[in-house]
Amino acid sequence: MADPQGFLKTRERELPERRPVPVRLRDWQEVYEDQPVEQLQRQASRCMDCGIPFCHNGCPLGNLIPEWNDLVRRGHWQEAIERLHATNNFPDFTGRLCPAPCETACVLGINQPPVTIKQVEVTTAERAFAAGHVQPQPPDRLSGKTVAVIGSGPAGLAAAQQLTRAGHTVAVYERADRPGGLLRYGIPEFKMEKAVVDRRIAQMEAEGTRFRCGVDIGTDVTGGQLLARYDAVVLAIGSSVPRDLPVPGRELRGVLQAMDFLPPANRAALGEAVEGQVTATGRHVIVIGGGDTGADCIGTAHRQGAASVTSLEIMPRPSEHRPASQPWPTYPMLFRVASAHEEGGERVYAVSTSELVGDADGNVAALRLHDVVMGESGFEKVEGSEREVPAGLVLLAMGFLGPRKDGLLEQLGVELDPRGNVARDRSFATNVPGVFVAGDAGRGQSLIVWAIAEGRSAANGVDAFLSGHESQLPRPINPTDRPMTV
Repeated sequence: MADPQGFLKTRERELPERRPVPVRLRDWQEVYEDQPVEQLQRQASRCMDCGIPFCHNGCPLGNLIPEWNDLVRRGHWQEAIERLHATNNFPDFTGRLCPAPCETACVLGINQPPVTIKQVEVTTAERAFAAGHVQPQPPDRLSGKTVAVIGSGPAGLAAAQQLTRAGHTVAVYERADRPGGLLRYGIPEFKMEKAVVDRRIAQMEAEGTRFRCGVDIGTDVTGGQLLARYDAVVLAIGSSVPRDLPVPGRELRGVLQAMDFLPPANRAALGEAVEGQVTATGRHVIVIGGGDTGADCIGTAHRQGAASVTSLEIMPRPSEHRPASQPWPTYPMLFRVASAHEEGGERVYAVSTSELVGDADGNVAALRLHDVVMGESGFEKVEGSEREVPAGLVLLAMGFLGPRKDGLLEQLGVELDPRGNVARDRSFATNVPGVFVAGDAGRGQSLIVWAIAEGRSAANGVDAFLSGHESQLPRPINPTDRPMTV
């Protein structure tokens, strides 16, 4: 530990500044300014010699957080990225997109603001790329075994990179025209610019991973053809069935699922021509759902020039401070202000939609809602609270229910668990020999850090299956694991 008194000398939590709202709303670039490296190193020095680093348990990947905090504090950047890569294939992704359960488990956070772990992580990764310390790691020899990874989101990419480095010949199939999954077309540029994804794809290609884009597995290639062509298959197809809103007026034009709105917007932001794109320009936008996807819709609507943006959430407004019912080191439900919320709009809590109202042409024109309270049987309507708000575009961002069951899953004959996800054993294997599952398809909708952890763990199971003996690849988690921070 570089400075045993660092947390006493620097008590305040310092993060990089966000670019001014009027400036960043005019482009799609990431919202954060660069942080002075001396300030970041001061923050790293706040990492305590706490004896039992609960941040390890808060992180599904088991990141060696105190070790690389110490290395950053002392300016040993190359050693720091090596420690990061020992447990995390893509710290440049998680350092931008993860909600940082490690920070809520930080021991310093018991009575002080926690260490800025996430910012130390992303800065370490960016400095490593700038210095040329991130290089391809091709295998020394090939195993002669072939693996198909279906899906190129974080779980699929992590599994593919681990298996390629183990010497297997890996092909990643992606139905979109470019790899990355939701990292590319679901996450807006202002949260993570796609050059960050591109450089990792280039690294993986140099290592030997092959990408097959524009291929819809289950249609262009059947499950039976996959099993005949490859020695193992990893399903990393995500949780793509959205939760719908069964109210009158759902069929009106201008009522879209978030994932029918965000990918075209992201393509347009990247300079692509998008035919038939629905935009928020000049419209009163209602976003139903208060999670990360909802925030992505809010930030996108602002940049497209919405007339107004209102976010609706059925849950009551969270506390700004950790409630007694969610003590350290659990991950508390707090009132958080993302960059998109900072940019404007209204956030309305404890409300439920009763009807969507259309105009004479079949376009959505208004949304009727009412207040709710939690009763014995669930959410109950508050009588007399009905009201109507204008709505020219309604975006549904209420989460996902699991992977699509038709097509590939039916063709393979994999079993599902009671929640509708792909069932797997402790090695991430399904009931079909040679078929494994990783990420949201098996776990259910979750965090990027869990997806990477699952991809790494599934790679361990695949490698053991192909080699016939215990794998030397790391295995961060079991499928039955649940983090202490949830």
